[in-house]
Order: sequence, then structure tokens, then C-alpha cells
Amino acid sequence: MSTAVERFDDKARDAFDQIGQNNVYEGELLRHRVYTRFLHWMVALFFFLALFTGFAIYLPSLFRWLAPIFGGGPLTRELHPWFGTGFVAFFSLQLLNWIRPMKWTDADSRWMRNLRKIAGGKEKMEPPDTGFFNAGQKAQFWEIVVGSVVFLITGIILWMGTRTFGRWAVAVSYVLHDISAIVMLGGIFIHIYLSTIGEPGTFQAMIRGAVSEAWAWTFHPAWYKEVTGRDPVEACEEARRRGQIARK
Repeated sequence: MSTAVERFDDKARDAFDQIGQNNVYEGELLRHRVYTRFLHWMVALFFFLALFTGFAIYLPSLFRWLAPIFGGGPLTRELHPWFGTGFVAFFSLQLLNWIRPMKWTDADSRWMRNLRKIAGGKEKMEPPDTGFFNAGQKAQFWEIVVGSVVFLITGIILWMGTRTFGRWAVAVSYVLHDISAIVMLGGIFIHIYLSTIGEPGTFQAMIRGAVSEAWAWTFHPAWYKEVTGRDPVEACEEARRRGQIARK
């Protein structure tokens, strides 16, 4: 029996599919539908808008040149909490969209125990039980969930100020707000690296929605097997025999 969240997501996906496209060609698999891609880029947009206005406000000695882009210091200060609100709002929808595939499993715990080998490139393929998301992606996702909650609570306190919450609450909120921003910014750098250089082919999943089968069996073999019914190792070997991928 479907939940209210699942019904909402299904309606949203169907509605966005009618105004966007999911282009999947031969040798590819559909990974992210239009709705998911829309949410991803809106989250990214509002994150960076909040980040840049935040830099201009809290580090004017280094980033005062950003303020004129947003209409000057006073307007930048006014826009920052609204950009933050937009980020939290769209990420909340992404949370609902991804809450099921982001659930932690035993396979994720095993993935984390083998993180050194995986990160070092000693394994040609991800562990065979790696599903739609791996443990690293899930860990970052839940870090953003926690960070968003911290952003929301501390942001409201900073927005309302000392008259509403008092000096101590505002002082602590400044520190927590900044720490959360730094941690999230570091995670974003890792995310950008992995989606481009670290795992080639990932970026197009958020542009066109599709990935190559080779990408799927390499980085998410359990998901590949789920959607195709084929063994990822056998599919890889068959592609090598046909000369579709290079031997290593």
C-alpha cells in the first residue's frame, strides 16, 4: 500500500515528465527522472546563492565584491535568509523524493568498512551489493539533512535577532551556522569531484537523466541487476569480449 509521500512523489514525477524529457538511448539506463533533476538543480542554485550572500555578509574583508552582484550590502542581507529558505524547502522535497533509496542497509556498513580500498581505486567495480546509492552518497545526504536542520533553526534565530531569542542564542547560532556551512561546503566539493572526474558519466545523469550500462554495472552493480535482470560481472565481461570497453 503506497504512502502519502509516495503518492505525492508519483504525481510530481508524472507532472514533470509531461513538461520535460527523459532521453535514454541504446546502451543506457534511466537513472533520474525530470522531477528529481529539477529538485537537484534548484537545491544547488539556492545553496550557492545562500553561500555567496553569506560570504558577503560574514566575511566582507574577503568577499565584499560579492555584495554589488546582489544589489548592495543591505539587499544582500535581506536576500540571504530567503535564499536559505529556498534551499531548505527544495531539499525537503528531495528528502521526500529520496528517503526510500537513502535508507541505510547492511550493505552500506560493509561498503564503509572497505572504504579505503574503494577510494584508492583498488577495486575495478563497486561491491556487488551496491544499490541505487552507495554508502558514501547516503552519508553525505544525511549530513545535508542534519545541516539543513541546523541551518533552519539557527537561521531563524539569527533572522529574528536578540530581541526575540537573546544574545546567547544568537551568539551560539552564529557559530553553529558557520560550522554547518563549512562542513556542507566541503561535502559539495567532494560531490562535484566525484560527479565529474571521480566517476565519469555521473554528471550526465543529472543533465539528461540517463547513464551508460557500463557506468551502472561499475558503480551501482546491484541497481544494474535490479533494473536489467542481468549479472553485472557477466555483462562487463561480455562487453569486453565484444570490444565495447577496453581491457584493463
